[in-house]
Amino acid sequence: MFHKKLKSEESFKFMLGTKMKSTEMKTIERRRQRRGFTLIELLLVLVILTTLTAIVLPKLSGRSKEAKVTAAKTQISQLEVALDAFEIDLSRYPTTVEGLRALVEKPTSDADDWKQPYLRRQEIPKDPWGNEYVYRYPGQYNEYGYDLHSNGPDGKQGGGDDIVNWSEERR
Repeated sequence: MFHKKLKSEESFKFMLGTKMKSTEMKTIERRRQRRGFTLIELLLVLVILTTLTAIVLPKLSGRSKEAKVTAAKTQISQLEVALDAFEIDLSRYPTTVEGLRALVEKPTSDADDWKQPYLRRQEIPKDPWGNEYVYRYPGQYNEYGYDLHSNGPDGKQGGGDDIVNWSEERR
């Protein structure tokens, strides 16, 4: 038996064209025998990944909602700046019928005083949930101004998730 093993080692050495030490041969033999992971190792990795997912995923999903609410508030503030610039030039806010479109297209009335597109991208942004912002002038909640709001994640007015430009006490 030893003689057969020795012959196979010798033939292996011959095929490589070099002489190998017996420890190198044993290492090669061990590598050949152990080709994959054991079931326990795979299950352990699966448990670790599942645990990490259970810890991290809820934290990230809550941040997404907060980020969209913050983005909506920021866009409303930007629209307010554009509406105020419009009011400075034309001495009035756009009517409800003209809507936010008056910020990027000349209104039919008062066209001579309209100076520019008041939004940088020359398009009315949609809220982070893909819905139009709701504009009303004169405002129902802002008596001497305008109401501007997003219907929030549910896309429906009311429900406590709307992002608005008025204080909630007026509601």
